[in-house]
Amino acid sequence: MAEELHISKGSKEEKYALLYKQICALAEGECDTIANMANVAAMIHFTFGFWWTGFYRVIGEELVLGPFQGPLACSRISYGKGVCGTAWKEGVTQVVPDVEKFPGHIACSSESKSEIVVPVKAGCKITAVLDIDSEKLNTFDDTDRVWLEKIVALI
Repeated sequence: MAEELHISKGSKEEKYALLYKQICALAEGECDTIANMANVAAMIHFTFGFWWTGFYRVIGEELVLGPFQGPLACSRISYGKGVCGTAWKEGVTQVVPDVEKFPGHIACSSESKSEIVVPVKAGCKITAVLDIDSEKLNTFDDTDRVWLEKIVALI
């Protein structure tokens, strides 16, 4: 499966469809959440070549950095702060075409230009968020939202 991780051809929809099948197979055999988060972050990151791909876990009243791929990241994010904290507070995916226009955006890297953050739920409780940053504006759309919500449901 490692050879198939970098899916360079096909539409965004086709890449997500194949990635979803691969993650289903991987998650089916692994019950450890951190291990699944690590592999999912790597698989998404290498499939699409995003700037930063990773998870923040809910620990107490903060989001704490979890498994990720990419450059150095913020270690802790408060409830309701930035794009990640907002996704946690509101319980819905945040698609941000231009992070500079998002009120209260936390700039962990000046390279980040657009972002998507997907809440990870266990029942009705949010346990983490999947955060993906791009160094390009307007990277994420409804296709990303739909597929990433399906993917995090596997964790």
